[in-house]
Amino acid sequence: MEQSIENKLIKADKAFSEWKKLPFAKRQELIAKASEILKSRSEEFGTIITSEMNKPISQAIAEVEKCALMMNYYADAENILQPEKIQSEFSYSEIHYIPKGVILGVMPWNFPFWQVLRFAIPAILAGNTVVLKHASICFGSGNAIEKVFLEAGFPEGIFQNLEIGHKEVKGVLEHTIISGVSLTGSEKAGAEVASIAGQHIKKSLLELGGSDAFIVLDDADLDEAAKVGALARLQNCGQTCVAAKRFIIDEKIEDAFLPKFIEEYKKYVPADPMDKETKIAGMARPDLADDLEKQFLKALENGAEIILPLERVSENEFKPGLIRVKEGNPILQEELFGPLGMVMTAKNDEEALQLANDVPFGLSNSVWTKDKNRQLFFIENLESGTVNINRMTSSDPRFPFGGTKSSGYGTELSLLALKEFVNVKTILGQ
Repeated sequence: MEQSIENKLIKADKAFSEWKKLPFAKRQELIAKASEILKSRSEEFGTIITSEMNKPISQAIAEVEKCALMMNYYADAENILQPEKIQSEFSYSEIHYIPKGVILGVMPWNFPFWQVLRFAIPAILAGNTVVLKHASICFGSGNAIEKVFLEAGFPEGIFQNLEIGHKEVKGVLEHTIISGVSLTGSEKAGAEVASIAGQHIKKSLLELGGSDAFIVLDDADLDEAAKVGALARLQNCGQTCVAAKRFIIDEKIEDAFLPKFIEEYKKYVPADPMDKETKIAGMARPDLADDLEKQFLKALENGAEIILPLERVSENEFKPGLIRVKEGNPILQEELFGPLGMVMTAKNDEEALQLANDVPFGLSNSVWTKDKNRQLFFIENLESGTVNINRMTSSDPRFPFGGTKSSGYGTELSLLALKEFVNVKTILGQ
């Protein structure tokens, strides 16, 4: 390991020894200051995001503003980490929550600020310190976030960006100073990181891929479902783990819904990401576009039918595609990370549920129906961390976010996230 990285880990560890003693409310004050910096300079930080991974500038600015909103939530949050007194026969009868130490974050490029801060803020508020391994194309974002912490008055070492490649993650995670790891990324990356963490008995939190269902039943508001469905698939050029990827439509309304959906879908035309009117731009890297194109061809080779062709217009830009896929197509077992959606039909609610659950992933599904009983059927039976009723998936700081099955484990956001990287200590005695 390079000495510069070793030095940063030592700095993080030394900072932790003091930071964990700082009162919860004092940490909150600093988080509130950092939030104000983000909010007041959202265009500046949004421009960094767009320049690194091609996100439309309006969406990049919105991402930064959402980070500020999330940080304000934690700045005002109840301290659920105070010692809990338990009724018992003992005079000492308490549960204490002790921060773990230095936590490594391994974060992706698709939401360069949001993914980082969604993990880091509750971890830091709980009394930990953080070192970040960001995606290689987003080192600018990582450095900008570190500067925000320092400008807000956080002590040096509380949050540090490590400019390292993926091959160096193993050495950092194995270091004795690191107490846990949070990864947002692919299933393959998650399995590798979790394996290393497990070998060294370190806590891991994984937020991995998804192939979420967007289920439209015969009593749904079809106009709204079509409009929201297109956004749910194509926001951030479809490069979102919780994007709607499989549109499961009740066959009774297919002829009514599909033309509306196609009309909305066609409104997403690749354009200059720096233009505030742009709704969709290019993918983050040409190799990612190559991968999506290969998946498109694989789907066709296995019987998928083209509704709208995935048309490549530059090395990293597509006119968004839409394909009709039948059960058994191997593409359904993969995550499509880009502007390509899949359409399926179901005879009834039971078949729609079966199709929705018949994938390795379980992140966040969306169901469109006005009937309360039908809503309850899907709420109780969908295998996912979140179920959305008559809305698209979007994370909210107030509510837990996490997946099931191959979509990962652990909780981000909400007050529950404060307990992800703490040790629970029981105190008993007379």
